[in-house]
Amino acid sequence: MNAHVSQGGWPVLVLNADFRPLSYYPLSLWSWQDAIKAVFLDRVNIVEHYDRAVRSPSFEIQLPSVVSLKSFVKPTTHPAFTRFNHIIPRSKGGQTTWENVVAACSPCNLKKGNLTPQQARMFPRQPPYAPTVHQLHRNGRLFPPNYLHDSWLDYLYWDTELDP
Repeated sequence: MNAHVSQGGWPVLVLNADFRPLSYYPLSLWSWQDAIKAVFLDRVNIVEHYDRAVRSPSFEIQLPSVVSLKSFVKPTTHPAFTRFNHIIPRSKGGQTTWENVVAACSPCNLKKGNLTPQQARMFPRQPPYAPTVHQLHRNGRLFPPNYLHDSWLDYLYWDTELDP
């Protein structure tokens, strides 16, 4: 969903039909073009908008800043795997799973290379595990994106302390 969203490109926060973000990490964003298309296809409701409009010869619409899906999308129970630093290299039969991935600094990753942990005599400090969606969302809230439009704040980070 974050494929072609740039900071200056008027990104649109996408909420599920229950007004919760589809994802916190990465934050569920669409380009304004995708959001306008979804409006015309009657797939979303515009919740908030920017103070900017797009025009055609016969039509004008304010750019949406927050949309909600008209149909509820059931959240996934198994988060997608997105990293590629394998404990057991793929060339040695390693699978692309949460249980076969760790984060390492570049020098250590290069040192380990295409070796198994036993061959490299390098072992992770913590065994890898598959996180829950709840854990990923909780961690994602700790790292907000570089760009947060004011109109999004009413729909994000409900579990943070409010200003007095």
